[in-house]
Amino acid sequence: MSRPAVVGALATPHALATESGVRVLRDGGTAVDAAIAAAAVLTVVYPHNVALGGDLFALIRTPDGSVNCVNASGWAGAAVDAAELRAVHGDAMPVRGAAAVTVPGSVRGWEALRRFGSRISWSATLRDAEGLARDGVPVPRSLAHHLDDAEDDDLIGTEDFDRVFRPGSAPLRIGETFRQPALADTFAALRAAGPDAFYTGELATRMVDYLRGHGSSLAAADFADFQSEVQLPLRVEFGGLTVLTSPPNSQGFALLDALAAVRDNPIGDPTGVGLGQLLQAFQRGNAIRDTILADPRFGTDDVPMPPAAPPGRPTGDTVGIAAADGDGYAVSLIQSVYYAFGSGLIDPATGVLFHNRGCGFSLDAQSPNVIAPRKRPAHTLMPVLTVRDGHVAHVLSTMGGQGQPQILGQILLHALSGASAIDAVAAPRAIVGNQIGGGADSVTVEADVSAAALDSIRRAGYTPTVVPTHTESMGQSNVVFIDDRGGMTAAADPRADGAAVVAHYPRPD
Repeated sequence: MSRPAVVGALATPHALATESGVRVLRDGGTAVDAAIAAAAVLTVVYPHNVALGGDLFALIRTPDGSVNCVNASGWAGAAVDAAELRAVHGDAMPVRGAAAVTVPGSVRGWEALRRFGSRISWSATLRDAEGLARDGVPVPRSLAHHLDDAEDDDLIGTEDFDRVFRPGSAPLRIGETFRQPALADTFAALRAAGPDAFYTGELATRMVDYLRGHGSSLAAADFADFQSEVQLPLRVEFGGLTVLTSPPNSQGFALLDALAAVRDNPIGDPTGVGLGQLLQAFQRGNAIRDTILADPRFGTDDVPMPPAAPPGRPTGDTVGIAAADGDGYAVSLIQSVYYAFGSGLIDPATGVLFHNRGCGFSLDAQSPNVIAPRKRPAHTLMPVLTVRDGHVAHVLSTMGGQGQPQILGQILLHALSGASAIDAVAAPRAIVGNQIGGGADSVTVEADVSAAALDSIRRAGYTPTVVPTHTESMGQSNVVFIDDRGGMTAAADPRADGAAVVAHYPRPD
């Protein structure tokens, strides 16, 4: 007699990543395996947003009902010196270059996630990523857009960047085949030797030598000593749900703070007459975040704590993955290079592109977020899960920089108002703060927001800036919704190149 099928759901910002994760589910993996496989593929097909040289935060819910947070945000090197950086760079951390690179945490994050429930081998999880890097993939719309974006002109003419993204001195175009043989070889090495290979041995030596050759203070020991941290999530009760997210050094608290602020005065449709009130609640959270969010291991654990973005630069180049399966595993995984193409540094020996999370540090000696040896920067990444009556109800993830709490809050409020997963993700968004420029009280709205919402924003004292519908800078979100009977729906954001799948597959023996 055949074993009954189970259901699983996965949503990511690129169809090839979703395809890989679903294959892993059908091969007997859990939602944990599916999320890691999808994340690995995204480092190949979406390198403007995510790379092996980036960071990760994830929430993992296991069949026993427990929820844990994996914090795989990397630290500054042991030899870093804030005074030396001020002497070279002035009052603010540089956005690009080696000084903005901290130890990449994502591979350690994948390793930690596997401990919570993996059924397939490490090698099998990374197989598709290696194959796609070696054989090539069609350049997706989002990558082509960023390669032709004036905001990223500072990278043009950089030897290593041009070698990968501007072959023949012209940017890759939509649909062209994009191959990364050095990155494929790195995935092959990781598949053979395991995650330690990224932090010790030949791979790590090559990366450290490359970074130090560009002026980094990172050393071999900074890589070798790094481990991710498993933490208990923050939580708040709201609308019959327990909403869970990542603690500091993540900005997750800002979502819970805003939900608590409007809990006793329900706003209904988040893009309706209550939108101005909601944005006011988020602006208060933004102010706390921009002032005191920091690594709690350095004495700031008594505050509900990412930093104010350096002026004039876009933020939010990240991927969010939502995964769940019928055996009770659920994963919200957020992984990133921070700004588009991160630091702009790509090691030609390994194909690894490095993030620029170090620019999230402050150089103000009085700031809780001042850079220091082995300290993690304040972080935008924030996975979210909700639980109702002991069962997962929503798995939420998004790109969107400083706007991540607001995007996820609006999606959740749409869901509580009865919206489907697809409608909640596609709904118009409004974000307060420096999302596409401007100051703390800047409000950006998509063009299809309602007249009632615009009126609410103005009555709250804001002057909205209107951007086109489904603008990428307003976040790329991916969600899984689970009803009281275990039925799953999933949605990928129309602002990206993604896909969402609900799949039925045989139970593993």
